Amino acid sequence: QVQLVESGGGLVQAGGSLRLSCAASGSAFNINYMNWFRQTPGKQREWVARITSGGGTAYPDSVKGRFSISRDNDKNTVYLQMNSLKPEDTAVYYCAASVGYSVYWGQGTQVTVSS
Repeated sequence: QVQLVESGGGLVQAGGSLRLSCAASGSAFNINYMNWFRQTPGKQREWVARITSGGGTAYPDSVKGRFSISRDNDKNTVYLQMNSLKPEDTAVYYCAASVGYSVYWGQGTQVTVSS
């Protein structure tokens, strides 16, 4: 079992930055990779970043060059640095941990970008 707690969301103006955190506890040492997703009402959850246990990262084109995922293994925490934010980045952001065939989700943190 892995427990995840996101933090760092809030209200920011377009062009601003936020850094989200995702703290893992429980069997965090078994995590293969971590993802960040986001979701707005009425839409499917959208993947926005991934980091592997080896530190490899991946992003979709919609956030590439603006978002950066990183991890602090000593703190069992993954970060999502979001720069040059746009109103369309407004969503609830979730982190997800993959452990074998299981996926664990956090409760989400709201990010609102005003124009």
